[in-house]
Formats: sequence, C-alpha cells, structure tokens
Amino acid sequence: MVDTPMTDDQLCGIVYNLVKDAEAYRDERSKERIRAMEYFDGIMNDVPAEDGRSKVVSRDVRAAIKKVVPSVVRTILGNDKIVEYEPVKEGDEAGANQATDFINYVVFPESGGRVAVEDAISDALKLRNGIIKWWCDKRINVSYSMHTGLDEMSFAQLVADEDVTVLEHTERVEMIDMPEGQIPMPVHDCRIKRMSEERKNKLGAIPLENWLIHPDAIGIEDAPLCGENTRLRRSDLVAMGYPRDLVDALPLVGNGDLEQDEEEDTRRRDVFTRDEIQAKAMQEIEYYDLLVRVDFDNDGIAELRRIVFAGSLTKKGLLENEPWDEPNYADIVAERRPHQWEGTSVTDDVAEIQKIKTVLLRQTIDNLYWQNNLQPVVQEGAITNPESVVAPQFGLPIRVKTGTDVRTAVSYNVVPMVADKSFAMLEYLDGEVTDRTGISDASSGMAPDALQNMTAKASAMIEQAGIGQTEMMVRTIAEGLKRVFKGLLKLTIQHQDKPRTIRLRNEWVTVDPKTWNADMDATVNTGLGAGTRERDMMMMGLILGLQEKLLAAFGPDNPYVSPDNLYNGIAKQAEAAGLKSPDLYFTKPDAQAVQARLEEAKNKPSEAQIKAETQIAIEKAKAEAASIKERAQMEADLIVKLAEAEKDSQSRLQEMQIKERLEKQKLDFEREKLAAEERIERERMDREDARAREQREADIQRAQAEGFTRQLEGMN
Repeated sequence: MVDTPMTDDQLCGIVYNLVKDAEAYRDERSKERIRAMEYFDGIMNDVPAEDGRSKVVSRDVRAAIKKVVPSVVRTILGNDKIVEYEPVKEGDEAGANQATDFINYVVFPESGGRVAVEDAISDALKLRNGIIKWWCDKRINVSYSMHTGLDEMSFAQLVADEDVTVLEHTERVEMIDMPEGQIPMPVHDCRIKRMSEERKNKLGAIPLENWLIHPDAIGIEDAPLCGENTRLRRSDLVAMGYPRDLVDALPLVGNGDLEQDEEEDTRRRDVFTRDEIQAKAMQEIEYYDLLVRVDFDNDGIAELRRIVFAGSLTKKGLLENEPWDEPNYADIVAERRPHQWEGTSVTDDVAEIQKIKTVLLRQTIDNLYWQNNLQPVVQEGAITNPESVVAPQFGLPIRVKTGTDVRTAVSYNVVPMVADKSFAMLEYLDGEVTDRTGISDASSGMAPDALQNMTAKASAMIEQAGIGQTEMMVRTIAEGLKRVFKGLLKLTIQHQDKPRTIRLRNEWVTVDPKTWNADMDATVNTGLGAGTRERDMMMMGLILGLQEKLLAAFGPDNPYVSPDNLYNGIAKQAEAAGLKSPDLYFTKPDAQAVQARLEEAKNKPSEAQIKAETQIAIEKAKAEAASIKERAQMEADLIVKLAEAEKDSQSRLQEMQIKERLEKQKLDFEREKLAAEERIERERMDREDARAREQREADIQRAQAEGFTRQLEGMN
C-alpha cells in the first residue's frame, strides 16, 4: 500500500489549529510581558497615584537588570573567542580550529550577532525568554546609477552584465585628443538599474509579540509548532524572491491581533496608525514563518517542515512547504524552570518589591511634604490679608485685627513625622531583592561602599554569594547560546559556496567551510568576567606571575610557556582591565622572529661564560698594568745604575785593561803548556807505534819459521 501525502487543504487545516493555539498562548502571556516592560520603564498603571499626592515610582526592576546585564554581557561577549568548536571524530582538529576563528572573527560580527545576543539576554532578564534566530538572508538589492562619458569598450562591458538594465541611453560624438591629432569618437551616457542577489548569514533576536510556540512544548526542539508571526511590506516579500503577481494578490493586514498590537506598541513606546493610505509596495501583509511537526507524507512519523504563509492561513496564502532538518531558533533564559519552556525573569522576582516600594516611597514623600508645608489653621475673620497665609511670601506680614490674640488667630495642624520609619522597611526590601535574585552591587562588578566596614572574609563571602548566582545566570544563558553557534556553523557550511580569503591575526588565510564537520560540538566560553573586574585582574596577575617564573627557570625556549602564551596572558590582563584593544599597548610577537632570536641566543655565550670572560679580561688588564709598572721601575733603576757606573768608568776601564793583560798572559802560558804537552804526547805515541811495528815484524818472522819447520817435518 502506497502512502498518500496529505493535500494542501489538509495541511493548512492542521497548521491553522496549531497557530490558533499558539496565538492564544502568546496572548495569554502578553499582558504579563506588557506589565514587565511598563515596570522596567517606570510605568505602573496598577498603582495609580492620587491627585495632589506624590507620583514617584521605584525603578527596582530597571536597576536590577541594569546591574546584572554588564556582567553577563562582558562574561560572554568580552572573550577573545566567544565560542570554540571541538572535534567529534579523528581528523576534525584542523577544521575545528579554522571554524573557531572564522565564526568568531568573521561570521559572528557580519551577522549582527552581538546585537542579537544582547537583545536576547535583555529579553530573558526582563521578559523570561529571549529568542534568537539564525538564517541565510537572501535579498535582491536594487540600485540606480548614472554613467557619463563612457567609451565603446566601457559601455559594452557595463551592459554585458546580466544584472544590469539600461533605463536611459544617449550616444554622442566628441573630439578626443590623440597623438596623431583630434579624432571623433562615440561617447555614451546612460542611467542603469542593477538588481543583484545578496546572501548573508544573519542572527536576530525575535520580539516576543511575534513569537509563536505551541503551549504543549517543553522546548523548541520538540515543539509541535514554533515560528514567527509578523508583518512585512509587499516590497520586502518581493525582495525575498516571491513572485510579484503573487505578492500583489495577497490581502492586507486587517484589524489584526489586538494583544499583539498593544505589546508591540508598548515595546516600541510609541503609538502609530496603519489606517493611512500607503503606496502598494509599502502595504503590510500578515506573514507566518513556521516550523511544524506534521506527518505530511502519511508514513506514521511526524517530520519537521518549514511552512510559510502570507496574507492568510489558507491554501491561497501558502508560499512555501519544504522539509527542514532542525529548528533554527534558540531560547535564552536566565533561570530555567524544570519541565517548562518559559523561564524565570528578574521582573518576576522584583516586580512585587517595586510595587511595595513605590507605595512606601509615595507615602514617605507625602509625609515629608506635610512636614515642610504644614496645613494652617486660621480664625475666621481675624486675618485682614488671607493671601499671606494661603500663598505665603518671604517678608510678607500676616495682618490681624486689633484686639485679636495672635496665638489663636493662626496655628498649624501638626502631622506626625513617620517618614523615618519607612527607611528601615525600604532597606529590608532592598535586601529582599538581593535574596531573590542574587543581584547586588558586588555581583554587578562594583565595589559597594556597604562592604567597607566589614572584615575581608565577610566582604568576600557576600561578594562570592552574589557572583555565584550571577555565574548561574551566565552558564544558563551560555547553554542556550550553544545551540545558536552550532546552528551558525551549519548555516555557514551550507551556504558558503566557495573558499574565502580573510585576514586573521594579521595573516591572510583561505577558508573553505565545505570541508568542516557540521556536527562539531560548540562550547561558549564563560571564563573571565564571571565575577568582578578586580577578581579577573587578580587571576590573570597570578597566571602572568607563574609564566614569568617558568620563563626565568627554564628560559624562553621551554616546553611550558611560549611567547604566544605570554602575549595571550598580557592581552587578557588588559581586557580584564577594560581595555578592548590590547594591540594598542602590546605587540603580538611574530613566530618566525621569535624563533630567529632563540636560534641567535643559542649561539651566544651564557651569562656565566660572559662573567668568566669578563673576569679573565679584568685579571689580564690588571697583570698588564702591573707589568707596565714593573718595567717602568726597572728602567728607572737602570738609569740610576748607569749614572753611577758612568762615575767609575775610568777606574773600571783601567782595571779591565789590567785584567785583560793578565788574562792574555795567562792564556799565552796555557797555550804554551798545551803545546808542550801535545809534543810530549806525540813523541810517546810515536814510540809506542815503533814498538808495535817491531813486535808485528817479530811475530811474522816467528810464524814463518814455524811454518818452515812443519814443512820439513812433513817431508821426513
């Protein structure tokens, strides 16, 4: 059996019933939101002031919200990286880092994210819930321009653009100066219309009077219906791409929803009329952009579909009907109510206190008025100039008739002074506001004067108590923003059709979101700013001190602290001090320059070596100085000795001559003695040589004789 999809009439009937339930739920809450906005603006129609009495209004709701908003916004939006994407599978690391930088520094600012988040936080604190929507805004931009003096090529290039329509065109001939002389050339003047499609990712806070959600919903993710109901001009619908003939046939806004109109008027704090005759392009049309869970294909499972109506919730007003992957809305609450879609606002906690304080303040001021302007009691006919009592002026006397006792002629009705009794009650109510909300001077990031006379421990306990509740608000809001940034990531991946070159950290990089994982997890940073500014600065000071110790102990090329880590700490310290541009005071180090300096530092001698070499140089200099001094002393001694020697030169010369003669005589004697000894020695050696020759000859003769004897014996 083939499932038959439902018809458009059936779909419109289901959506109509869901929308009416959602509108009834919205209108039921509308009065509470109107009251919250009026209390914030100091309008208290439920506490009317009597004529002639004080009309003062206590602004506790406004004061409480304005105390906590700066801390919450600074905690979330004051971070360098508002969101960080985390990889969910292997290989996502590079994409997660790129997505973190691209979303924080490019997409979020371009989408108007800061204003959207601030508005949603303000709505959450004031009206219980803030709604943020993310979408790809596709619009047709129309622009007109006049061009004159175009040559043939420029005019051809201009009209060749398919987005350009020529509205007016004039061609004329002008004499143009050329090197060969003036020659006639055609020149074009034209007025054009350019229609171009622009796509941009957008974030926006939805006004709650335009927000629809089914009363059975516990959250946006499981809501049977959620979306927007607003009014758009016909021109806006045409710019969104809808056919003009279809848009022109849509009916105008009728009487509309009175509750919605009243809430919008209260929010915008002005009253305007739509009954004026307007040009057709500026006429307003009822517009519904809805996300509905419905079993459109009749397979037994309700799917999420985006359904758009304009003019009416009928088949004639059905503009779009398409499947949708997930709701592109997120609700921001400061305090969540379990198992409910709505949260708790600061107004819920403070409105009753504001009402009581307003009554007390009016009574207190009225009592002070009576004390300063006592009611006169006048004896009838005793005063000749009654105006001096009714409208007293400085120096104007009160005249009484002769014989009238002045003390009885004029007296004053004494009103008891009870205003001072109200101050204790007002102080008690201020403490009740702090107990209910946790919002105090301490939690707002200021140093309250009330803590000056307390001990440091008591002051810290009070401050931490307030900060703790503020941190709870921040983390609850951050949890809602987590869906916003995950949706913004998917939106960027879906609609960025080509790589984009951007400048990040003073470097040009090319980013292609198509390669990222759309299911990456997102974490909204809520680090610094959760407490007071002083606490943030103290914590960053501790981190910087630890970094300095590690650098001093292990040197600049250590595994614990890099130059980027140190710069990040300095930048965060500057941001904690309220300086939004640390680059004005500190320069982020270039990685290549830092590495080059580290390599250069490795080749340089250490401090101990430099100290030793310096000491050696000092010792060498001292030794050279001592040597120079010693040589100078020796030269001085030598000069003295030479002077003394010169005095005795003659006597020493004579002595030397005598010594030389004696030495010469001695040497002559020695030479003669040696010559005699040599002669004697030669004679001795000659005698010994002669005896040796004689002995050899005798031995030879003896040998010959013995040989001759043996021969004879042999013959015998």
